[in-house]
Amino acid sequence: MDVPHRPAAEKITRVRDLRASDADRERVVAVLGEALADGRLTMEEHSERTSRAYASRTLGELTGLTGDLIPEEAQPILVDDRPVSVFFGRTRREGRWVVPVKLPILALFGTVELDLREAVLQRRHIVVDTLVLGGRIRLLVPEGVSVSVTGRTILSTRDLRARPVQDGPTVEVGGTMIFGSVRARAPKRSLRSRMRGRLGRGR
Repeated sequence: MDVPHRPAAEKITRVRDLRASDADRERVVAVLGEALADGRLTMEEHSERTSRAYASRTLGELTGLTGDLIPEEAQPILVDDRPVSVFFGRTRREGRWVVPVKLPILALFGTVELDLREAVLQRRHIVVDTLVLGGRIRLLVPEGVSVSVTGRTILSTRDLRARPVQDGPTVEVGGTMIFGSVRARAPKRSLRSRMRGRLGRGR
């Protein structure tokens, strides 16, 4: 998960205006290559869009290059900052997506899954503003990110097993949760990383 570095006084007003990285550009170029290979793009279209991808400076410029090629949920970069809602079902955001400073979530007897491992945080402290009735919030966060529940909870459960570090990014779960649950997990450590941790503590 990336957190853009910017002066404290600087304010991003639109998610689409965030700067793109080289990795972001390569993700889009890979989709364009697949579209050329299966005939969805001509050679001329592929060449033109690829040139625009490498010249793009913002995430918004990149998303316009693949919007007509694959479904929204499969886009290489998702800059949708609309509220996440689910009714008696399940919805998921994952991959390379931009997490707004405040993300509204509505879950009525359904499950919202947020995978933040490859996400871009607009700030080091974001708020997931929930309205949950009989629903579930599932968070998958990278190592180093802390998760806290500060909202009003009524007959709800929480299970937070993140691995935060001091002064690391924070995901705050606020709002109101009734007959719901929130669970946060960090990915399982590899055997190598677990051994490194044990050796470090033994010194």
